[in-house]
Formats: sequence, C-alpha cells, structure tokens
Amino acid sequence: MIEATRQKITRAVFAHALLPTPIELSGGVFYSCAPDVLGHECVCAIGVFDGLHEGHKALIAEARADAQRREVPLVAVTFDPDPAEVVCSRSPRRLLQDETRIRALTTCSVDAILVHAFTPEFAGLSVCEYVEKALLPYIHPVAIHVGSDFGFGARGEGRARDLATLGTKHGFEVIAHQLIEKDGSAISSTRIRNLIEAARIDEAAALLGRPHFLSGTVMHGRGQGASFGFPTANISLSPKDCMPADGVYACYIVDTQKPGGEEIWPAAVNVGVPRSFEVKKTPLLEANLLGFKGNLYGHTLNCVFMNYLRPPIVFQSVEELSTTVLKNIEWVRTHLDSVAQEASCDN
Repeated sequence: MIEATRQKITRAVFAHALLPTPIELSGGVFYSCAPDVLGHECVCAIGVFDGLHEGHKALIAEARADAQRREVPLVAVTFDPDPAEVVCSRSPRRLLQDETRIRALTTCSVDAILVHAFTPEFAGLSVCEYVEKALLPYIHPVAIHVGSDFGFGARGEGRARDLATLGTKHGFEVIAHQLIEKDGSAISSTRIRNLIEAARIDEAAALLGRPHFLSGTVMHGRGQGASFGFPTANISLSPKDCMPADGVYACYIVDTQKPGGEEIWPAAVNVGVPRSFEVKKTPLLEANLLGFKGNLYGHTLNCVFMNYLRPPIVFQSVEELSTTVLKNIEWVRTHLDSVAQEASCDN
C-alpha cells in the first residue's frame, strides 16, 4: 500500500514523463515518440489539454482507438503557450505549467506531439489558414478528434463543423466529442479551477484523475518558522498557476532533482501569507517538511495537495500560532508520514 501511494504521487507530478528530442518546425515543435509519423497519415487529437483531466484523457483514448482501427499513428496537437494567455486580457490560471502539460501528453500513449507556437499572428489565422498553413505541411490527418466546445481560428469562432467542411476538401473526418460528465456536470478545466480555488481539492482530484500540484523554486522566507521550532521551505510560484484558496493543507512535497530517483516528504503547507504577519501577498507556499534535514534553496519542488486542513487564522499570540501549527503537523504525521518513512528506509 505504501509503495502504491508513492507511485501515485510520482505519477501525479508526471515525474517519469519525458519528451523525445524535439524536431524544430516553422512555427512549432514536433516530438516523435514513434518512427514514421512526421509527414505521414495519422489520427489527431487537438486541444489545449490544460490539466490533462479525465475528459481530456477520454477524448485521447477514443482517438487512440480510432488510430488503431485505421492502423495509423496518433498525434496529439496542442499549443504553447495556452492560447488564453495570448488572446484574453485576463487569462484563467493554468492547472499545469506549459512544459509539464506538453510532457504529460506522453503518458497517454500518443505516437507524437505537435506543438504550435501560439503567437498573436497564429491567433489571427482562420480555420482554413490553420489547417492549410500550420497543420497539413507537417502531418496528414485522416481523422481529427476535438471536444464539442473547441474553437478554431481567429477569435476562436471556428467550430467542428467548419473543420469538417475543410475535411471534405482535404480528405479527413472530424469527430467532435461531447464533454464527459461527472456528478451531473461536464468535466472541464474551468470547473476544476473553481473547485481548487474554493479549497475543494478532493472533488478537483476526482475530475483530474490525480491530485492537483504546483511547482516552484525554494527561496528564503521571513524566518519566523525556524524561531518557532518548525522551519519551512518557502516555495515561490508563478502567478499564472491555479492556487488553492488560502489556508493550510496536508501535502506531499516531491523533489525530482535528487540523483537516482524522487524524494518525497509529507508536509503541512500554508497557502498565502499567514494572516498574523503584515507582509505583501505574493504567490508562495510555506511547507513544513516532516523528517527533512538539509538545504533545498534553489531546488524546484512539486507540492501535491492531498487534504484541506483549515482556513487562514489571525492568531492572538505566538503561543496560539505555535500550538495550531504543531497540531497541523501532527495531523500530517499521523495520516501521511508512512510514505516518508519508506523513503528514508530506501535511501
């Protein structure tokens, strides 16, 4: 059971998902996971795939089954950065960083990944221009799978029916998939973001098919934690990432930079600046790593959110703060520490 949990956590952060050597294209990058894909017939699954949630995986699985029936490779087609960052004045916060999102697609048994560089110029292409200038020069789809809500071309006004019209001209079929539902509502990145930002991380994990995680670099913090007897790793984040609601969470911290394999620690993690300190708010996680000794400054760590423990509190005294934080740490020690114990035995 412990080993299964460790595997679940490493899969959650896509620790072993590796991209093959990129092939640079005009206006993008092609990653070939199998021979004879670039320039050949294939089935495509096109989407942003932010979060690579259960709905995305179902669409790609349908496309993979179609490719197997037709005996051609499957190519996942996506964009870097997320188009919303280019075309929206206030883009939604991302569930996966762009590099991780693209790398994660390799876990879906695709034969190749075509990544379009999404620029303002690319955003201005019509559906016809996209197909004829950005897609067909590199691959020859016999079928294209998309979500029923996916928009193509300038201002996202093109729909699957417009793509199907071009398919008649260029010899490919278009299959538009209805969104997968769970608990009476469609699984979507927007729904998952709303759950995470409301601290409903269990519900978000059910739709993602994995716990939500954030990645950031360890930096020097305020220093108060060490004076209370519970030093913290302060993880600086990107403001583009989807942050859970402020509060305290039980998490696993995963260091994938350790030679020879990942290292995992349970942690009590504060999201947001604690209300007891007058500090300008920045995207930051403060993680108390159980059983850790050493220096992690400069390391990129992954924080995997497992349980919501409490909302932020304004403490009336240092003693009240210390008592509460120690209770949070003890909860994590009781419920999550078995993974860390095995990790320490293995190393």
